[in-house]
Amino acid sequence: MARRTEQRPDAARTDDLSSTIAALLPALEAFLRFEGADPAGRRSAWRATLDQPLPTRGEGADAVLDALRTILIPNGLRTGHPGFSGWVTTMPTTVAAAANLASTVTAAQRWWATPANFIEQLALRWLATLLGLPASFGGTFTGGGSTANLVCIGAARQHAAERAGIDASRDGIAGLREPRIYASTQVHHVVGRALGVLGMGRRHLVSVPLDDDGVCDVRELRRLFSADIAVGCTPVAIVASAGDVNTGRIDPITEMSDLAREHGVWLHVDGAYGGFGLLDDRVRPLYGDVSRYDSLAIDPHKWLAAPVGTGAAFVRDPDILGRAFTVEPGDYEAPRGRGASSADLTSPFEELGEGTPDHGVDFSTPSRGIAVWAILKEIGAEGMRDRVRRHLDCARRVAEVAHEHAELEVLAEPVLSICCFRYRPNGVTADRELDALNTQIVKDVRARGRCTPSSTIVDGRFAIRPCFINARTTLEDADALVQEVLAAGRARSAKR
Repeated sequence: MARRTEQRPDAARTDDLSSTIAALLPALEAFLRFEGADPAGRRSAWRATLDQPLPTRGEGADAVLDALRTILIPNGLRTGHPGFSGWVTTMPTTVAAAANLASTVTAAQRWWATPANFIEQLALRWLATLLGLPASFGGTFTGGGSTANLVCIGAARQHAAERAGIDASRDGIAGLREPRIYASTQVHHVVGRALGVLGMGRRHLVSVPLDDDGVCDVRELRRLFSADIAVGCTPVAIVASAGDVNTGRIDPITEMSDLAREHGVWLHVDGAYGGFGLLDDRVRPLYGDVSRYDSLAIDPHKWLAAPVGTGAAFVRDPDILGRAFTVEPGDYEAPRGRGASSADLTSPFEELGEGTPDHGVDFSTPSRGIAVWAILKEIGAEGMRDRVRRHLDCARRVAEVAHEHAELEVLAEPVLSICCFRYRPNGVTADRELDALNTQIVKDVRARGRCTPSSTIVDGRFAIRPCFINARTTLEDADALVQEVLAAGRARSAKR
């Protein structure tokens, strides 16, 4: 007889969820008021407190909750502050955060026939409907725009390989001669990384210069495209930016789509930031006919304000997506049916639900779609249209006020929700001096704490670059940013 050994209970708390969460709520509510100075200046204090060796014996739940309440939460990154217009990111809205918690606790495996699985696929359908994509398009949630672009370009690679009689997913791309992907010099750098990950090589991303409007020069694209075909290269995809992250400009998608159609080449649209701009009729024509897209990457964790780590990839042909990312079956799990019927099951583990891991790079994943569904159920299509229009108005307001001020200069007129401008005091014309001055102004504005813009380079000149996607941001915050820049600029100029 085997000797029985005494077992201790698990060291982690597995009960009393309500009081555990409740213990954090006052600190979270205080954080969301964004009061006082930005906590970044306290870094040396919290680093010293947290930088401890791995405990041999756990300190218990109360010690963890205390650290969360007193260190993590109050020193958090204020990307949800109404004055934050920095990177193309924001904090989740209230219902999105609550939905994310619910999915974390109850939706550990998104492929089984549960409400979470059904909601995941429903959210994809709602998102496609919101964007005007045909019902025939299929997609998957991803960990963000980087992965969404990777998935879409992976489908493009499979498409190009199959046209050459190759199954790239199964056999590799050794037989795919000199693959090429074409995009403007302003395409997001994750596209180049996708080529590296997919084995096509980053150097095979063909960078197309910009035209006088600051978007992909289609005439030059055609020339580069034809030159590559002439020497036997394989065009895999043309990538159009639906709102580049520097200036918010939209590539000439219709003309790029025409070229792709002429040659049977994949058209991928990177709308990770600007895809939701489709909802504003003032710029809608710039996106062309979305039914002609072969794939679209979009980030609900940006303009939709879902939790960070929520991207989505849509493709015209879901079957090719499945062939590109096929997961071979394992012996440890017997095949099971898909698509739960209306009849209840004897166990939720008896049938897989909708969707498939064959459409992306993840297998075990969080149910990202639950937060997306919650947001769209809460605000609807009209609520999202209103948000996008308000944010485009914010960028236009900054440009309008900048044009009226002798001390300000617009460097890139807003197309979407980004406006690039700079402070230019009377008598200062040298770009080098203005670059140095505006670099300091951005730091000063951030330090003041009311507004947090980012910066970029436009035509070789340093620009202050607010990007308005924050659900908490209004026109008042756009006005405040301009006033903060003027105040900081005048203060710096007075010291010269």
